[in-house]
Amino acid sequence: VQLQASGGGLVQAGGSLRLSCGASGRTFRGYKVGWFRQAPGKEREFVAVIKWDGGTTIYADSLKRRFTITRDITKNTMYLQINNLEPKDTAVYYCGATARTIHSMLGVPSSYEYWGQGTQVTVSS
Repeated sequence: VQLQASGGGLVQAGGSLRLSCGASGRTFRGYKVGWFRQAPGKEREFVAVIKWDGGTTIYADSLKRRFTITRDITKNTMYLQINNLEPKDTAVYYCGATARTIHSMLGVPSSYEYWGQGTQVTVSS
């Protein structure tokens, strides 16, 4: 599975962005597809994940208020809507996919078999 993340950019604090993650080679059916982010000098941080079959979502507790993960089955694309952006949201955002990870491990980056190239989000104050 090859993942392509897009939609990042430079925005002012308080603005919004919608990131996209598409797949080539196969559909996301049977996968859990998630977003992580990595700021300079920091470890990759879990943001949210969606189970493609059924649409169940899981969020990092600290982010659930401003972040929404959704999917469009017809387009085989996952989205991350980020509202009220803050400078601390500045990071490279990565999408990942896993077919075999159990629920309790979905927040761990090493649990994901496939990754996209990342898309940069920069929030200015």
